[in-house]
Amino acid sequence: MSKIALVTGAGSGIGRATALALSKAGFIVVGCGRKAEPLNETKDMAEGKFVAITCDVTKESSVAAMFDQIANTQKRLDVVFNNAGNNIPSTNFGDLTLEGWKHVIDVNLNGAFLIANGAYKMMRDQDPQGGRIINNGSISATMPRPGSAPYTSSKHAISGLTRSIALDGRVHNIACGQIDIGNAASDMTDAMLKGVPQADGSMKPEPVMDVQHVADAVVHMASLPLEANVLFMNVMATKMPYVGRG
Repeated sequence: MSKIALVTGAGSGIGRATALALSKAGFIVVGCGRKAEPLNETKDMAEGKFVAITCDVTKESSVAAMFDQIANTQKRLDVVFNNAGNNIPSTNFGDLTLEGWKHVIDVNLNGAFLIANGAYKMMRDQDPQGGRIINNGSISATMPRPGSAPYTSSKHAISGLTRSIALDGRVHNIACGQIDIGNAASDMTDAMLKGVPQADGSMKPEPVMDVQHVADAVVHMASLPLEANVLFMNVMATKMPYVGRG
């Protein structure tokens, strides 16, 4: 029997690549995003079953409606890739506004909480009980770029969220892990090929890797039996300035 996987932000980038990889691996994939058109494009590309649901992860009512739909149509949920995220242009902390801060935190942290919380409750209450939540973190959580306070703070918080869910989930057979990604080629990393801020104040292009490597890593995490868990995984472009960054 096919397992049910939810992928947020499935209309582009890492979310789309992972949704397609999970579909190819035999999962029934529920992909969500704010806009229907890119989700339908992902659906057309999928080799297996893909169900598109429009959902704003920052809205509690929208997230609740999505989980109700999953429960009513799929009857259970086995895996969540908690991937939806955003960012703002590099901004020195002294020039950062509350609006810019909230714009990132609302999706990257509050949205991630709403998805994980809804998934946790569904996995706790279903029969057989249990499931797996995979959070999309970032190497920026511990190695920030200049001008990235909102993004770095949100991803640092995700690491704490992952650890807390992993601990609380034991009693309900819920595993939680995190994938920290460095320079996977997507819309968010296009600028890296032109030049991004470095710790020494310079602008330099950075190597990127094919997003398929991230998708394959998530499929590996998702395919493990619940007795095993990848708590943290780092997948990065080999030659990016991470080890020793700063």
